[in-house]
Amino acid sequence: MNIRAFAHQDRELVIDLWRRCGLVVPWNDPAADIDRKLQVDPELFVVGIDSAVLVASAMGGYDGHRGSIFYLAVDPDYRGRGYARKIVDHLTALLKQRGCPKLNIMVRSSNQGVLEFYCRLGFQVDEILCVGKRLLDEGP
Repeated sequence: MNIRAFAHQDRELVIDLWRRCGLVVPWNDPAADIDRKLQVDPELFVVGIDSAVLVASAMGGYDGHRGSIFYLAVDPDYRGRGYARKIVDHLTALLKQRGCPKLNIMVRSSNQGVLEFYCRLGFQVDEILCVGKRLLDEGP
């Protein structure tokens, strides 16, 4: 799998990938999320390509204090090949180049499989709570 920055022609393929991976929820419009990401550090929005097929994606971020990864997705037909690890490693390297001291990833507590995946990569569960507040009226 080769990793490259998201390109505009990837939009529908990425949204379809996110849907197949169960990442799209009613209160997050994937097209709007892509548009917002392209306004801030678009080079941290990456896709994975295997034999000309878009099979993975992730959005990275860095606010000057902490890094983040959102929308990590690997096509269900391509799982088990190390592609998620490769995307995380790629974004980690990009964030380190920017001087990012720590990477935080939000995972739903009910998503045990993803928690186990990140723990295998060396992440630890921090004893913190994430609080949020909607600023735009986009749903729950």
